[in-house]
Amino acid sequence: MEKKEDFFKKLKTTLDQTTVFPASYLYKFIIPNDQVKLKKIENIFNYSGAVITTKPSKTGKYISISINMMMKNSASIISKYEEVAKIKGVISL
Repeated sequence: MEKKEDFFKKLKTTLDQTTVFPASYLYKFIIPNDQVKLKKIENIFNYSGAVITTKPSKTGKYISISINMMMKNSASIISKYEEVAKIKGVISL
């Protein structure tokens, strides 16, 4: 399995090669249906103009979270992923 650092390094390279910043970026996460974890993720992105939408899974066990926001560069995108990665049980898509 790929290490997080390798994943982030590869993502940064790809973003730098394919994106003109500032740019709109869409984050997608899946979490267990846990309001505390949802609130933590919302707090990471709040106050930055983010549009956050959530949708429960059919069984209600999980919540999918989509966050769309303007990002100034690839480093700021990676920074948000790293913050979210600290929350146990979050799957980044």
